[in-house]
Amino acid sequence: MAAGVAFGCLCGCAALISLRPAPRGDAVAFRTVMYRSAAVLWGVAAALGAGMSVAQPLPDVAFLQQRAVAAPAALPSSDVGASPSVRPAPPEGATLVASGPGGNAAAVVGDGLRVWRNGAWQAERLRNAHGGWDPRTITAIAFDVRGRLWVASPQGLGVQEPEGWRFIDPARGLPVLDVTSMAAAPDGAMWVGSRRGAVRIAPDGAYEYRQGRRWLPHDEIRGVTVDASGTAWFDTAGGRAGIEARPTTLAAKAAAFEDAIDRHHRRTPYGYVVEAHLKTPGDVTTAFTTDNDNDGLWTGMYGAAECFAYAATRSEAARQRARRAFEALRFLVDVTRGGEHSPPDGFPARSIMPISGRDPNIQDSPENDRRRQARDAMWKVIAPRWPRSADGQWYWKSDTSSDELDGHYFFYALYHDLVARDDAERAEVAAVVRRITDHLLTHDFTLVDHDGKPTRWGMFGPSVLNASLNWTDERGLNSLSMLTYLRIAHHVTGDGRYDAAASTLVSRHGYAMNLSHPKVTLGVGGGNQSDDEMAFMNYYHLLKYERDPVVRAAAARSLHGYWQLERPERNPFFNLVAAVSLKDQTFTSAFEVESLALPDASWLDDTLDTLRRFPVDLVDHGLENSHRLDVRRLDAHVRPDAATPVGVRASDGKVLPVDERMVFHWNVDPFALDHKGTDSRLADGTSYLLPYYMALHHGVIAASPPP
Repeated sequence: MAAGVAFGCLCGCAALISLRPAPRGDAVAFRTVMYRSAAVLWGVAAALGAGMSVAQPLPDVAFLQQRAVAAPAALPSSDVGASPSVRPAPPEGATLVASGPGGNAAAVVGDGLRVWRNGAWQAERLRNAHGGWDPRTITAIAFDVRGRLWVASPQGLGVQEPEGWRFIDPARGLPVLDVTSMAAAPDGAMWVGSRRGAVRIAPDGAYEYRQGRRWLPHDEIRGVTVDASGTAWFDTAGGRAGIEARPTTLAAKAAAFEDAIDRHHRRTPYGYVVEAHLKTPGDVTTAFTTDNDNDGLWTGMYGAAECFAYAATRSEAARQRARRAFEALRFLVDVTRGGEHSPPDGFPARSIMPISGRDPNIQDSPENDRRRQARDAMWKVIAPRWPRSADGQWYWKSDTSSDELDGHYFFYALYHDLVARDDAERAEVAAVVRRITDHLLTHDFTLVDHDGKPTRWGMFGPSVLNASLNWTDERGLNSLSMLTYLRIAHHVTGDGRYDAAASTLVSRHGYAMNLSHPKVTLGVGGGNQSDDEMAFMNYYHLLKYERDPVVRAAAARSLHGYWQLERPERNPFFNLVAAVSLKDQTFTSAFEVESLALPDASWLDDTLDTLRRFPVDLVDHGLENSHRLDVRRLDAHVRPDAATPVGVRASDGKVLPVDERMVFHWNVDPFALDHKGTDSRLADGTSYLLPYYMALHHGVIAASPPP
């Protein structure tokens, strides 16, 4: 059955992503296979994940992908396995009645629970060997496919096990109370409706919270039923809708995101990959793109994903996508040359816009810069912020920052190593890397703009990082960036000048020591998430190309400590960078030789879980989690300036699963509990593609046949 299943539709509420659909009946039979296969997958992960010792790639086992769907005119019945011929008549005064397999039945009369036993209605108390509940109000009852009775009360849920009642409440991980309804699914799960969203309790006891417009038209649920295919249907204060689950694979999901990027997210003839905007909120068919502050970063990360894809699959489509990204990034360096306002050669633009469109300098004016200086005293006033290209065809955005350079270098190294087919193509990469790096060396490790002054965030030299209090927060990160740029430049060009420059920064200016504090934070959940994304891109290449054992040891220990801070974020990209880069690394202290390999398989569990649960609906829907009873707020000293409530799941101290929060890029705050979405933006899926194809390339996950 597993080999013959047809993978189903991955589209979101408005046909976000489409694949060839499977017959609905396949999904029901598939659940048994899916849970058995998943058990094998997680077992292999637990056995092989520690220390990145994955001897064989983990199989891309099919799983069920949830998505929201429109509801029928009438909701179906949810009496799982019940036969009308054996249903007893409800007791007098019953306000709730439920039937289940094997003739089981239950009812609520007043404030008491009744069960059908030995041909009669009998009172039932919620008790086990350790005590129990005496609820004054029972709000919902239902039987699951195993014939177990579930009871909802203000305290939580009770489940009647053979050995007695088992209780589920917020202390045991239940996200919300105020339960209004329950319905059993044919795979053994129980769907729970509440006044603040829905909860799916999986057969293994895991909780999946469904809230906000990604999943429901309204959070107040008045009724829930589950049909024979396993789709849960909700009657809400805002109308009816459903959540279905269809079988897919990680590979099929990647193909769907790539197709969506080609349809909705490419900008200009060069194909910069950026988020889209929606003319009609929630309707992806109205998607359009506009200028982006970080064309180089986001297109670089997308191009990096396609480099990994080509290396793992040898797909010509992946190679062409990577090549297109290379040409787009190279043009950002070319477009700044010449013209009335021209910086020194090797300066990459942040973004471009066609001259035929609006003049961006009207909005990005010196007056606007001066307003920004009220919040950031070091903000630049530069005019024009968008100069014209020498050929008069483009506006290009100036004041390029370090994150743009990180995206460029991260991509160029991968394209050179994994995609370039011959010396001529590798020479193209070397040429653009040389231009950018020579610009930095010529100007004391600084990006110098068309006004002859450094950009706001483009300073990497020791005279700034090691001597200015204004740059202490950036000292570790920018030292990491510059050492990585120089190592990449030396690798792709073979020019000893870059090796010598790196050695000077290490021996005379302590840049290796600067790596010991790459992130300024007061604890887990603190600091800047954009810095995290930049840092992990750089660690990947620095530990690959650095040959000085002292610098390698400093970089490895730096990454090891950084990953400990990022570990609760369930971030597949960060996890893979750390696992791949640290698998053979050690650090020798005065006391011992310490292995820096990741300590257990939790990184792999979190990586696979995030990839599988990564939502297919990437519209900027609003989400609220701050009311949840299963979260723990971060200590105030960690995030004293948090603009929104921040926290982790109390049961494991990690951020909420990825389908219960918002992800645009990996620089979005994963600890934020609420997100004020507008339904008017559409993320591009690179956050999924990069770690997925990286896992394929490094043999963590096996490639599966294309969908």
